[in-house]
Amino acid sequence: MTTRRMILGSALTLPLGGAAVAQPAWPERPVRFVVAFAPGGFADLIGRMLGEYLGEIWRHPVVVENRGGAGGNVAAQQIARATADGYTALVTTGAFAINPSLSRAPGYRPEEFAVAGVVAGTPNLFVVRADSPVRTLRDLVELGKRRPINYGTAGVGVAAHLSAELLFKREGGVDAQHIPFTGAGPAMLALLAGTVDMVATSLPSAVSQVQGRQARGLAVTSATRNATMLDVPTVEEAGFAPIIDVAWVAVLYPAAVPPAVLARVNADINRVMALPAFQQRLAAAGFDPIGGNVEQARAYVAEEVRNWREVVRTIAIQID
Repeated sequence: MTTRRMILGSALTLPLGGAAVAQPAWPERPVRFVVAFAPGGFADLIGRMLGEYLGEIWRHPVVVENRGGAGGNVAAQQIARATADGYTALVTTGAFAINPSLSRAPGYRPEEFAVAGVVAGTPNLFVVRADSPVRTLRDLVELGKRRPINYGTAGVGVAAHLSAELLFKREGGVDAQHIPFTGAGPAMLALLAGTVDMVATSLPSAVSQVQGRQARGLAVTSATRNATMLDVPTVEEAGFAPIIDVAWVAVLYPAAVPPAVLARVNADINRVMALPAFQQRLAAAGFDPIGGNVEQARAYVAEEVRNWREVVRTIAIQID
């Protein structure tokens, strides 16, 4: 939910390779990225892409390990208690900022982590089947006022779920039932099968169906339109109060990681993000680079924690 443009601009002007940062004798062995979700999701995609380039810079491989469970909580708990030597990092998403407000016992506190970098983000998308009579987001809301509707997401408490609930709650009088699935893929299959009226999901999860004219995007949860779907308006352009919900990917360490290592990883992440080839791969997947120095990355995640706390309070949702 944080604005990216100012952060990105400063990120890509940082000295490549961290020339202004003292370089520690690190790494001396492979680095492990623990992705907080199953293979195939956008956190896994970005984590592996980043790890590929960082491995070349570091001359040691980045080993990616998927440790899904409890909406990202299982991996976060593991990394919070890991040795803080820089060799084990958490690759996670906005769920990291949401879960402490959504769950009474997420098993970690955001303050237990240091943010090495916020890599990239993509908006969420409200999408219907191509043959749906719903042509706009306003059509969907008005339909929900006339009769019950349902919508699917990748699971209870994901950002897209909270954004949909925020939309309906702000509007008032919308009878919308949430149907959680075990991931974005199953949710999109249900949409195409006609099981649900709408799906709220990350843009990359629906881009192929929208571009293939199997589905229609109603609105994106960003301040500006996304380059992969320029004909899909923002929520604000669709006639509603803005919803800025960016599905981001970040690299985090235990809070006690040596500052020099944190600075080195941050500088190298920004070095990768300045590469045209990496930017092209991000864009092809529907992502925008975010970047920023260590302080900007910390502030980004801290603001996300505050923003989602307010959203959870507004829609009055708790998962345990």
